[in-house]
Parts: sequence; structure tokens; C-alpha cells
Amino acid sequence: MELENGYDTVVGERGTTLSGGQRQRIAIARTFIRNMPILILDEPMTGLDIESESTVREALRRLMAGRTSILITHDLEAASETDMILLLANGRIIEQGSHQELLARKGQYRDLWDFRGRTGIVTEIRT
Repeated sequence: MELENGYDTVVGERGTTLSGGQRQRIAIARTFIRNMPILILDEPMTGLDIESESTVREALRRLMAGRTSILITHDLEAASETDMILLLANGRIIEQGSHQELLARKGQYRDLWDFRGRTGIVTEIRT
């Protein structure tokens, strides 16, 4: 509705005239409509500006509620909100647990979390 002609706006083939955030929101809306019981999302925040990321992140929270969701990502902030984190290295699970459990173990996840805090880098690993 925010576009010039609302729902009647021509967006081009595959939404070429839309921003990355707008395309992400449409994909999320399609998923809501399909009401899928299991979601697999691969780096859903990639390429989004801060404002779009915030909007998409909130929509994903609503979308994932009550569903089995697997989020493949590097965003540790998002990972910290999940029930279970699987940290992979070289195709193998090297650590698993909740955010608090992994921090308490002081392993590689904790190192990544601490590094993120020192550098201001936000990355995402979410399941």
C-alpha cells in the first residue's frame, strides 16, 4: 500500500522494481498465506538496510511463532532469541544448545559472541 499505486503498482518481472526489503516482505506474506507448518529460511536479512531489516525481523518473529523454524544464518543476535542453536564448522555440528548454555560453555560460540561485542559486528546463526 506504500507504493505509488498501492496494490495496483506494476513491480516488473520477479519484482525487479522493488527493493530487497520489499521483496523479502512479499516472500514473508506469501508464506503467511500458505500457512506452512515448517519454515526453512536461509539468510533472510542479507542485503537489507537497517530499516528494512527491522521490519523483516519483526515479521519473521510473527511468522515463526508456533511453527518449526530453521534459520540458516550468521546473525548471532537473532540466534540468541532461539530455543536451540547448532553451530557448524566444516559441515559438522561442533556445539549445540541455547544461547545461555553456549555462553556458559565458553567454547567457540562464546568466542564469536564476545568478538561480535568488541567489534560491533552483528552476525546471525539461528535455528
